[in-house]
Amino acid sequence: MKILFYDTKSYDKESFEAKAKDYPDIQIEYLKSELVPSTAKLAKGYDAICAFVSSDVGTETIDVLSACGVKLILMRCAGFNNVDVEKATACGIKVMRVPGYSPEAVAEHAMALALAATRRIHKAYVRVRENDFSLGGMQGVNFYRKTAGIVGTGKIGAAMARICHGFGMNVIAYDKYQNPALDFVKYVSLDELLAQSDLISLHCPLMDETYHMINRESIRKMKDGVILVNTSRGGLVKTEDLIEGIRARKFFAVGLDVYEEEKKNVFEDRSDEIMETSVTARLLSFPNVIITSHQGFFTYEALDAISETTLNNAMAFTKGERTGNEVEIE
Repeated sequence: MKILFYDTKSYDKESFEAKAKDYPDIQIEYLKSELVPSTAKLAKGYDAICAFVSSDVGTETIDVLSACGVKLILMRCAGFNNVDVEKATACGIKVMRVPGYSPEAVAEHAMALALAATRRIHKAYVRVRENDFSLGGMQGVNFYRKTAGIVGTGKIGAAMARICHGFGMNVIAYDKYQNPALDFVKYVSLDELLAQSDLISLHCPLMDETYHMINRESIRKMKDGVILVNTSRGGLVKTEDLIEGIRARKFFAVGLDVYEEEKKNVFEDRSDEIMETSVTARLLSFPNVIITSHQGFFTYEALDAISETTLNNAMAFTKGERTGNEVEIE
């Protein structure tokens, strides 16, 4: 099988090359170019392409991939909201993903964001480097005996729930499907979670029903001084309403690893650019907000798991086997 990788970073190539020697039937070529309709034509002659969460795997791109003879789209990530699965299915192209590469990596990053934003670690780091050891504006809050609200208790949400429980927090959750392994969690309605939580952490997929679930109305239902963390998908939060809530001092702290504007920012160095109309720049202007560049997954263990699962998916496809990692129309 010949696979063309798009939007390849040095760490992607290093991780996959280390695993590829165990898969002699797979040939991989790496491109730095992102996957968009105009670059999809480069896949001619390949059996599969490998894309990421920031790739454009929409209708037009899939049309080009289909014309090139591609039969498999390998997503080296859990999310697939950027993939037109219906179009791919109609074109006879299978879509496979990596659903659980390292839920603990993302959950640990979520807690890191919550702690760093709440205890103003980002401000302290800058101050001390300038020999400023004052404590003004640095006061935080305890998590112990506070209430953590987990929205979505799949693998990542469950890992975050366990972390919060370990901090001595009361853990409540909202999910259509309760996780029986979380016997210490009390499931409540979304409105109850919003009203009761001191820390709200989002771990649900981005779908029509969850798009902008954090908006002016839902923010109004939250406690004053709430802490919000999002390591799931940027579209879960309506950014303009979040900014309005921050300005109204509704939030004690906000930690974001994903955000609506990230597509053109994620994994790119834009330090020499002026982002004149950027909502991201506006968010970064607030002292109680921390933003990271979609790095929740980014650990050695997670990259190793992503590489292995992606290559296993490719091999299973060639053998006509199912892995449970197929993305299919419900």
